[in-house]
Amino acid sequence: MLPVWIPGSYMIREFARNIVTLRAFNDAGRKVRVEKTDKHAWQAAPVKGALTLRYEVYAWDMSVRAAHLDDTTGFFNGTSVFLSPQGFEDAACVVDIQKPAGPQFRDWRVATALTEGRGTKRYGFGEYTAQNYDELIDHPVTLGEFALGTFKAHGVPHDIVIAGRVVGLDMPRLSADLQRVCEAQIALFEPRTKKAPMDRYVFMTQAVSDGYGGLEHRASTALICNRSDLPVVGRDETTDGYRTYLGLCSHEYFHTWNVKRIKPAVFAPYDLKQENYTTLLWLFEGFTSYYDDLMLVRSGLIKEADYFTLLGKTIGGVLRGSGRLKQTVAESSFDTWVKYYRQDENAPNAIVSYYTKGSLVALAFDLTIRAQTQNRKSLDDVMRLLWQRYGRDFYKGKSQGIAEDEVEALFAEATGADLSEIFAEGVRGTRDLPLDTMLASFGVTLEPELDPKGKPSLGARVRGGADCTLAAVHDNSAAQKAGLSAGDVLIAVDGLRVTGSNLDALLSRYQPGAKVEVHAFRRDELRVAQVKLDGPEVSRYKLTPNDKRASAVTARKRWLGSK
Repeated sequence: MLPVWIPGSYMIREFARNIVTLRAFNDAGRKVRVEKTDKHAWQAAPVKGALTLRYEVYAWDMSVRAAHLDDTTGFFNGTSVFLSPQGFEDAACVVDIQKPAGPQFRDWRVATALTEGRGTKRYGFGEYTAQNYDELIDHPVTLGEFALGTFKAHGVPHDIVIAGRVVGLDMPRLSADLQRVCEAQIALFEPRTKKAPMDRYVFMTQAVSDGYGGLEHRASTALICNRSDLPVVGRDETTDGYRTYLGLCSHEYFHTWNVKRIKPAVFAPYDLKQENYTTLLWLFEGFTSYYDDLMLVRSGLIKEADYFTLLGKTIGGVLRGSGRLKQTVAESSFDTWVKYYRQDENAPNAIVSYYTKGSLVALAFDLTIRAQTQNRKSLDDVMRLLWQRYGRDFYKGKSQGIAEDEVEALFAEATGADLSEIFAEGVRGTRDLPLDTMLASFGVTLEPELDPKGKPSLGARVRGGADCTLAAVHDNSAAQKAGLSAGDVLIAVDGLRVTGSNLDALLSRYQPGAKVEVHAFRRDELRVAQVKLDGPEVSRYKLTPNDKRASAVTARKRWLGSK
């Protein structure tokens, strides 16, 4: 069988659809009858001795989830290419990766966290080994020409692989920056021993013209980024793009502990034939989303003000969608298979992200624990107890995950704090968290930041392009009240032509509450809508440290770990 989904990306993806041909042979090289039994499984006729399968996989998915191969680069996850012989999942595996023939492949290398087999050198073609099928599919592979950097984090070798054309890459800076992030995370989970959970780690990135994403694995991560986000030799500034890339690396590295070893019970082990339902992704993805940027400020790569800017954007993004008032993060976690990864134009009004809302739940837990214990305890203590009880020995024969009903008691055990209200309202409820009150205890004010020009809005998101197409229309907005819907193509406002680039300029000439006539096409039918414009939108939330008293400053520094 071939898995129908890849751990870390919770959607049925039907990887078997990319198997083009499949044949079976016995020891003598004679064909063996093989029949497909369902969408992702095959049954071979009985044979004496070994059974050999020869099959062709179509690999043209330039993402972190599947497989891609052309004459410039190659990348694959095992879930896309390695068939699993049923009943032999615990058997050792050997993978022989062969170099393509031809002079254009002379400088190709192999990057993976798989263990080298007999005679295979690091980064070389040849045999690689895994103890079982689960380990085999948890080590992606990059093939081709790539930039390579190395560093050690608390003694453990880490590789940085950048595939794709990048001019002027500052690999020494990237190596030094990631070293600080990795060492900070290792120290968080193992403050005494500083022992990492792996013997070697690989960051593998595909640099493209426009892309973003990452997927975690037990000793590596697959990333995709805009090549302009990477640092350039001779330019010391930290651009927004580079900050975003560092945050992505931090996020996936934190997963080395949180979800690759600390897991919900339903993931221990994964069932790769069907959906694995859990209500706990807010803990595994949301908490990781909280710690990714927090570890950047704790490791000194961004300033306190930068962190507050990033946090303000997250708060604004969550509060902008009315879906947060309809779906809890526990429900969002459970429904990820059919909702989060299959978002449509109504998603902002119907769902909440267990990533972003989950990160704010983590913030609420952290601030509350610190406030109740006078900074003697924090969310870090929760993560360490999870690690000690469920993660540290996960791949040492004690593969036990945390049950859905064990989480709240563990939080109380780790901190001694009363967190029942956050569990009730933040996790299982839809009421907005009182973050302003929580932050005030740390001398930080939280205020909405309106559009500085005060221009009115339709309460809709516009898709980029030559046409002015509504991508999403928010609940109770001016656009919705006037009968406009996602997919409508606006063509005129008060008789003036609208394009994908001039809508804001047209609306800026009006005052909030003004009535305008909007002409739009829905499919091929012309509509006329009378729209009463909304006031300025909240673009983000501003966090300002305004309490200079020693107690507030100390509390902030303990929280952020800033210098």
